[in-house]
Amino acid sequence: MPGTRKLSRTTSHRMSMLNNLVSSLVINGKIETTLARAKEVKPIMDSLIDLAIKEKDNFEEKEKTVSRAKRDKNGKIVKEEKTSKNGNKYEVVVREVVKETVKVDKPSKLAARRKMFKSLNKLRDVDGNTVDLTEKLFNEIAPKYEAKGGYTRIVRLVSRKGDGADMAIIELI
Repeated sequence: MPGTRKLSRTTSHRMSMLNNLVSSLVINGKIETTLARAKEVKPIMDSLIDLAIKEKDNFEEKEKTVSRAKRDKNGKIVKEEKTSKNGNKYEVVVREVVKETVKVDKPSKLAARRKMFKSLNKLRDVDGNTVDLTEKLFNEIAPKYEAKGGYTRIVRLVSRKGDGADMAIIELI
């Protein structure tokens, strides 16, 4: 018996469908799907959360010198007017050099992040901004489940009316 269900799909279609389901589960915390799909999503999601818990604090802070546009008290970019050799006037953005502390992933956390990218899709929120699902796993979901196991739950529902498929809700506990 093979390790996973084929779900009557080709490999690429099946993997894409599972990635979509896992990404939706990370964003929403709960999805409704068929029982067979839920049983396939559960181990993928549990392994991602295990990975996030293991690597969530595996980074170091470094000071970095950054050159960026200077901003006034209202948050607008400060510009100054300059004159070229031939007399044309133009505006130039005023720059400032600042030292910032930046979180840098250690190699094992970087490897974990890349492994997560294989199982998660890029999604956009309502405003059209890209949501970083790996950051959500590391910063929001992993601290919540740090002390316990069993991160997902499958709840059976009544069969679907059209084709009689067994339905289920899979949710983060």
